[in-house]
Amino acid sequence: MPAGRRPAALGLLSPAPGAVRIPDRRRDDAPSERPVRPGGSGAGPAAPRGMIDRSPSLQRRYFEEYAAALRAEHPDWSPERVHTAASRYVSPPAIAPHSAGAAVDLTLADADGRELDLGTRMNASPEESGGACHTDAPGITAAARARRGILGAALSAAGLVNYPTEWWHWSYGDRYWALATGAASAPYGPHGAA
Repeated sequence: MPAGRRPAALGLLSPAPGAVRIPDRRRDDAPSERPVRPGGSGAGPAAPRGMIDRSPSLQRRYFEEYAAALRAEHPDWSPERVHTAASRYVSPPAIAPHSAGAAVDLTLADADGRELDLGTRMNASPEESGGACHTDAPGITAAARARRGILGAALSAAGLVNYPTEWWHWSYGDRYWALATGAASAPYGPHGAA
């Protein structure tokens, strides 16, 4: 798909009021009215006011918490090694696609809003999940694999790409999306201070 061209299927991602639930564990105390996809660029639909996937402050918190866990587990590592290792799982705040409105973490839920089993919890680290967080990980149940397939088929058809080390991470318009799709550039990038 050419860069900057909005796929028709992407309109299907504009939810009905009340259809999108942001679990309490994903909320950020920092107020923000920036939508998941900023409107007006032509690259994707604007999300309902107040809907946000991850603010810069929440991204910073995720990164710092994971780096702290790695430091505790590996007290002999240098600060640079901790930063590099943490960056393999959580994007550093300065370059995070979530904070730019270019990436979302998504799962499936039943009609009552209960999250379905996709093999790991959302945001399970590689260490915690034994690598089962990878989209094509072996060793997950057939039902979890099928649900990952459903999620992947719907989002891929809408023009999003999956970051293969996190089954829940999908992007449109960030640097990874540009690389995966062959687009000449990424229309979305980080902005604002955390």
